[in-house]
Amino acid sequence: MKAIRTVVGVDTAKRVFQLHWVELETGELVDLRLSRAKLLEHFANRAACVVGMEACGGSQHWARRLQELGHEVRLVSAKMVRAFVGGNKNDAADARAIWTAVRQPGVKTVAVKSEEQQAVLALHRMRQQLVKFRTAQINGLRGLLSEYGEVMPCGRGGMKRDIAGVLERLSERLPAMLVETLREQWGRVAALDDEVDVIEQRLGAWHRDSPASRRLAAIPGVGSLTATALVAMMGDPAAFRSGREFAAWLGLVPRHSGTGGRVRMLGISKRGDAYLRTLLIHGARSALTNAKAPPQWQLRLASRHPLNVAAVALANKTARTAWALLAHDREYNPKFEGQRA
Repeated sequence: MKAIRTVVGVDTAKRVFQLHWVELETGELVDLRLSRAKLLEHFANRAACVVGMEACGGSQHWARRLQELGHEVRLVSAKMVRAFVGGNKNDAADARAIWTAVRQPGVKTVAVKSEEQQAVLALHRMRQQLVKFRTAQINGLRGLLSEYGEVMPCGRGGMKRDIAGVLERLSERLPAMLVETLREQWGRVAALDDEVDVIEQRLGAWHRDSPASRRLAAIPGVGSLTATALVAMMGDPAAFRSGREFAAWLGLVPRHSGTGGRVRMLGISKRGDAYLRTLLIHGARSALTNAKAPPQWQLRLASRHPLNVAAVALANKTARTAWALLAHDREYNPKFEGQRA
């Protein structure tokens, strides 16, 4: 018979951690406040227990450290914890809410990632941030040039092609200080291009060394960026019961609203990570429009639905396929036919 473990709710912070649990022998409610330096010492000196934490900044680090001490760690989403915060919000109330949320049957938990997976994910986050900076810089530059009658073509490629001639024309009638500053702004875009390229090269090198990432790249519409992001964000495939649950975690399944026994299907939920969902949808759109010999089911899908709807449906299938390959340690087979339960 499996021994009952104490459940401890931990509210993390920068310097102070709040703990809440119930003593199994006496039923006593315990609220304990610890400093950052004392947290691991406390758990090192107690029997193995179930530790519940909110999935937030720093939680992955503490989860790995607590697992090293022999404890079972469950990370739950902030949305699930919020429902159990009663009355005024404070550290003690948050710890009790985490403790309550972790003890609910069928609670959805976030997989604990390895440091290597988190490192790959960090590269993706930095790349995403640089791309946003680059887009903002280009849009700002485009707006400034339009003030002087120079309307740039859509897309980064068109702007890159025409910017030199535009600045040359403007230098004949605008102050030199402005034209030089505009050149510096465009130079900053080029520098951001170089930084993005370096990160993509590092991700490509990791992709070539990762068997799991290479397996995923065999799926149509999945390149090295999407494959590395899938491996890093999924964490342990065993954290998901099925490919559909993984697709739902990414927000690629329909929302639904039901009452009185009638259920109405809505658009996709868009829950989970928007970055990975975007990569999957863009890859699916590319597979739909550029495949040289697409399978018949893909042609039927594209013929029945608008392109964007078909792309989301294919992204859903791609996410399920990716989970199946990693969960069952298989190679991609385009002719594989799954068996219904």
